[in-house]
Amino acid sequence: MSELTEQIASLPETIGIEARTGSRPTLRQWLLHVALFVATAITTTISGIVWCASPELDAAGAAPGQSGAASNSILLIPWSYLRGIVGLALQALTHPAVLKPGLQFSLSLLAILTAHEFGHYFFCRYYGVDATLPFFIPQPPGLLPGTFGAFIKMRSPVPSRRALFDIGLAGPLAGFIVIIPIAFAGVLTLQHMNAPPGESGGIIFNDPLLFRLIARAFKIDLATGIVNSYYLAAWVGLLVTALNLMPVGQLDGGHGTFASFGKIAHHWIGRVAFVTMVALSVLGYLWHGSPSGFLYVVLLAVMLRVRHPQPEQMEPLGAMRVAIGIITLIVFALCFLPFPITIS
Repeated sequence: MSELTEQIASLPETIGIEARTGSRPTLRQWLLHVALFVATAITTTISGIVWCASPELDAAGAAPGQSGAASNSILLIPWSYLRGIVGLALQALTHPAVLKPGLQFSLSLLAILTAHEFGHYFFCRYYGVDATLPFFIPQPPGLLPGTFGAFIKMRSPVPSRRALFDIGLAGPLAGFIVIIPIAFAGVLTLQHMNAPPGESGGIIFNDPLLFRLIARAFKIDLATGIVNSYYLAAWVGLLVTALNLMPVGQLDGGHGTFASFGKIAHHWIGRVAFVTMVALSVLGYLWHGSPSGFLYVVLLAVMLRVRHPQPEQMEPLGAMRVAIGIITLIVFALCFLPFPITIS
């Protein structure tokens, strides 16, 4: 996700080398971003262990069960929660089989997020937009997915309509390219249980269109599949990509919408998307027992209140970018889940 700042000053008419490359990060800034990345790697690894531990390990008592560990971590008081997480981390360090699914989940998810944010960052540098390195935001370990995501902050105006389009859509498209092989690995390595998942209760991760197409191509039954590390990392990556491509405010899709259709269309398309998500959230709660959609409604409501700055030039996008816009709509369709989870 990228964040635009308001236009405080105009770019010079003649852009020099420094304006094209932007300011370079200092050593202190590098240390901050690396520390956040490492912290996020730890929290996502622990979350991957909690949610992706194999049934065999769970039965042997070597790792926590998926639903049981998740529900207990929410109910425990803070001290017991912290003690449990530390115990799990120590156990993972002495049992490679416990650590493995956590590392698979963490490395896969961080690869997706890193590709997404550096897609924004490299295009910012290409167009001379001053931008920070990606900020990775860790989440309390044990909760899914172990991170609140990542973002960069643009600290200077976007010089043109084409620059806004390229910077905005480079992130989700780069992330989606990384998601594809992880999604294949997740679907093709699914284990299956004898009873349908609906009979056992708990949380069911509904399958996005990309997963369904892969499963159909290889004649795989997703209905009885047990979530594994690659599947869950790709699932989270697709959900984050779809959210970022919402045509609202300063989300990536909002940048693309503003660049493609202008200020007025951006205003009204964003509000239509918001109302649609409100309706889907209500239906998701009624039909699937999941209140998670309301979190996205809150985020979109906040984004609607953030003014989108106007690029200095609004030149035509050209045929190539129109084609990229169409490809981006297809990517959104492959990622978007109207009802991400079902709680039974």
